Amino acid sequence: MATGGDATAQQFARVSDIAKEPQKMLMPIRGYEKMPLVPLEEAITPLVSILPEVQDYAYVAKQRCEPVPADGLTQDQSASIILYTMEWEPHEECLYFALNATLRAEDRRKLKPWFSYLKLILTALKQLRSTRHFVYRGVKMNLIKQYPLGKTFVWWGFSSCASKMGVLENEQFLGKTGDRTMFTIDCESGKDISRHSYYQSEDEILLLPARQFEVISCLQPAPGLNMIQLKETQSPISLLQPVTNDSNPKAPSQDIDIKTQSETIVASVQPKLDSVKSGTSASTVPKPMPMHKTIAHDAKSGMLIKTNHCQNNTQQLMFTVVFT
Repeated sequence: MATGGDATAQQFARVSDIAKEPQKMLMPIRGYEKMPLVPLEEAITPLVSILPEVQDYAYVAKQRCEPVPADGLTQDQSASIILYTMEWEPHEECLYFALNATLRAEDRRKLKPWFSYLKLILTALKQLRSTRHFVYRGVKMNLIKQYPLGKTFVWWGFSSCASKMGVLENEQFLGKTGDRTMFTIDCESGKDISRHSYYQSEDEILLLPARQFEVISCLQPAPGLNMIQLKETQSPISLLQPVTNDSNPKAPSQDIDIKTQSETIVASVQPKLDSVKSGTSASTVPKPMPMHKTIAHDAKSGMLIKTNHCQNNTQQLMFTVVFT
């Protein structure tokens, strides 16, 4: 396995991939939400033919997880985010690079091998608190013509952003000379993944795929520097199907056909003949005394059983069975 560069260089690669966005409407991202949640190792198995070393890096990501990850995530959920932030060579075989390229592709059938991983990471990100942020992205290019004032557009890939504008002035990001474009983004769905990043020193805000934005303003405050202000807006349709929790394996069906939710069974048990004194006929057996009620729950069968007992030799049992 080969990893490359320091944390700043790795974050720059994710923050500056804006130029790869297709700048056109695509089909919504759907289908992944129907997949069951599975461990990370199983979720990335369909990707081996696309990313030959992904299993090795998934193992590393899982090993880096805390025994009890932050934000209430499971180890598999936290590891799915760690794996997304990892970088290795060749660059085109990094998970985040290949995933975003597929999210930006017109052929949605190419997403199918990614469904299990998408379900896992989007479930993890759903548990992270979304707050309104001003976040920043940039690229060493002049993109002012691609983002005119008033334009509404969609970024289809995951969008890695910095939480502070000053970070982009680093020479490994935009620097202070040459053509460069900085995006200031007013977003409501940003997720702080810093506690689940491979590079713990990174202060990274991640925007979900298929987010819609509007260009609010454009300016050129210095030679070569273009600044574009964006605001996250709501699409009239769901471009990314929400994560659902109803895809867990269903419980096996009952062996019997239950037609009612509850059923009452009453049975009388006569006393043993040898317990009746000689000369006493069965007809003289005393009437049942008031009954005492006992309630028990059978956890294994899922039944609630109510039993009534009489205080004499005759026991009258009433079972009220409630199928839960």
